[in-house]
Amino acid sequence: MKILLCCSAGMSTSMLVQKMEKAAMQRGMKCHIEALPVSAFEDVVKDYDVCLLGPQVRFQLAELQKTASLYGKRIEAISPTAYGLMKGEEVLDQALSLMPEQ
Repeated sequence: MKILLCCSAGMSTSMLVQKMEKAAMQRGMKCHIEALPVSAFEDVVKDYDVCLLGPQVRFQLAELQKTASLYGKRIEAISPTAYGLMKGEEVLDQALSLMPEQ
């Protein structure tokens, strides 16, 4: 599973990525989770299963959904609370909920 987190610069999300990876490891899941600036979204979205947006760029959700849908990808914004409190487990669950049914 490949999860893309997008924020304004790709920096503030790196701590959340670590918490999500730890949660995935504790569940015995293999995940590749990466944080990138939202400016890279169009170039990389096709390479990921799902995308989550940091609260600081959630205003771009509708526009980014158009691009994501071209590749059959789902995208949502992370809740400000889960993001601010760095709730890796909760954000991982959100990403999993976006995965297509197998």
